[in-house]
Amino acid sequence: MSELTKNEKEFVGYEYKDVTVKQDLEPVYADAYTNFGWTLEGTALPMESVSSVTLKFKRDRKISNKTELNRLQRQFDSYVSEIEKLEFSKGVNASVAAYLIGIVGSAFMAGSVFAVNGENVPLMVILAIPGFIGWIVPYFYYTRIRSRKTQQVSPLIDQKYDEIYEVCKKANALLA
Repeated sequence: MSELTKNEKEFVGYEYKDVTVKQDLEPVYADAYTNFGWTLEGTALPMESVSSVTLKFKRDRKISNKTELNRLQRQFDSYVSEIEKLEFSKGVNASVAAYLIGIVGSAFMAGSVFAVNGENVPLMVILAIPGFIGWIVPYFYYTRIRSRKTQQVSPLIDQKYDEIYEVCKKANALLA
């Protein structure tokens, strides 16, 4: 009987977690979750979004310091969420401004079309010029606003990555 107990493997119960993230954040999650005791089992592409990936993790149910690791993991998740919001903020104001300028340009162009249908060529030319400008300017306006916002937000994003590094460092120390 003692031979059977020596040869049998010790039972390990696992808990599983699936995390769906944007593809550009996949390495961040894969690297960071190992510090919370998770082991990456594989990845899958979800049906609902092309730009995201589902990471499949597992870890021992009886891991020591589990509650503190879970707290640090939630802190990590909130920092990543803040990074995603900051990344989104880079382009949202620029997009809104560019779309509005494009819509105003299209309105002028529509007025130009109505003017030519009414056989009023001088009014058509007067309305067509701001219409074309409203179609050309949004690209340049978008790039300028986005680059300014990127310069403002980049230090904040770097700060969040530093905070993520500290959280992962604390979690890794708990595992050792």
